Amino acid sequence: MKEINGFTHYSFFTEMSELAVRHGSYDLSLGLPDFDIDERLKFFLREAANLDTHHYEPLAGNPVLIESIIRFNSKRKNSISLKINEITIIPCATFALYTALKSILNQGDEVIIIQPSYYTYSPSVVMNGGIPVYYDLDQDLTINWDQFKSCISEKTKAIIINSPQNPTGKIWKQNDWKQLYELISNREIYLISEEIYDTYCYDEAAHYSSFIHPELRNRTFCIFSFGKMFHTSGWKVSYMLASEELTALFRNHQQYISYSANAPAQYAIARYLEVFDPSENKTIMQKKRDIFNRLIKETPLQIEQEAEGSVFQIVNFRNVSKTMTDVEFSKWLTIDKKVACLPLSAFYNSKQNSDYIRFSFAKKDEVIIQALEHLRKNL
Repeated sequence: MKEINGFTHYSFFTEMSELAVRHGSYDLSLGLPDFDIDERLKFFLREAANLDTHHYEPLAGNPVLIESIIRFNSKRKNSISLKINEITIIPCATFALYTALKSILNQGDEVIIIQPSYYTYSPSVVMNGGIPVYYDLDQDLTINWDQFKSCISEKTKAIIINSPQNPTGKIWKQNDWKQLYELISNREIYLISEEIYDTYCYDEAAHYSSFIHPELRNRTFCIFSFGKMFHTSGWKVSYMLASEELTALFRNHQQYISYSANAPAQYAIARYLEVFDPSENKTIMQKKRDIFNRLIKETPLQIEQEAEGSVFQIVNFRNVSKTMTDVEFSKWLTIDKKVACLPLSAFYNSKQNSDYIRFSFAKKDEVIIQALEHLRKNL
């Protein structure tokens, strides 16, 4: 990792995956599924190709998809009641994050980023004239609200939240949103809430969106990803929820950056949402998490907290090495032990080392089993 024009350049993410390919390693480093998508999605995309779906959709998105999103969210365990003008179809979560920040930030405004966090957050703040302020989770991956309060200043304009979180797998509960609201209720502070792994909440946990909280709803840009839900990241279709006022601000900038998302894919996803069962999705991914966690117990690597959600599991490696940095260990594991991972320090702005590495279990069952069996024999 190195500084380029004030940004931390995370070539490390692709570097680890390239190392895995070069050395013939099992690649559990990135959250890119290696299994096929639902055949029904392919059918609906072929159907879209045979219809007149090859031109720009409206700025807000395909009206049929917007209606499907309203119905889909109304049926969820923690249902979200939505209006048409609160939904915008977008190319991806990174676009939504950047454009939401552009909609609200003035030069010198501060944005709180909870670490560990995804690598696009800080650059998106800086590129929009903002100043990142970092809050590090406690050792047990929880928020100390007294310490978090000290990050809030008169310059704070926004807070970026990710739940279920990459890389920790932690889920924000209803009480977390309540605690946050108590801290910012008297301030003009917005939330960018990235909830792209919302359908992956395990052990009977239910996703609780920031958009459900009645007061936070009016100050939240809430981001979801069909790419993550359906393993179709290359289709470039996601969606964002925001109040009608914030949606109008967002679209003022959106029209000059992207305008609209992939039209045939919007049609296919609209059709698929009518038959999609998120519980099946969750069951499949929880099974993969459980396979991973069961087998890793047969190695010296240690899980201190099971992922509550997302497709990632962080693991303590200090039983194997007391001296290597997490970056050194990740490269050693990838090259010498033939299983690729990522160091947790890659998800921090300034931390150069940690006791943890991150694996993705969004892989074929046989790949997870073969990778962990290889570690059992070779660690």
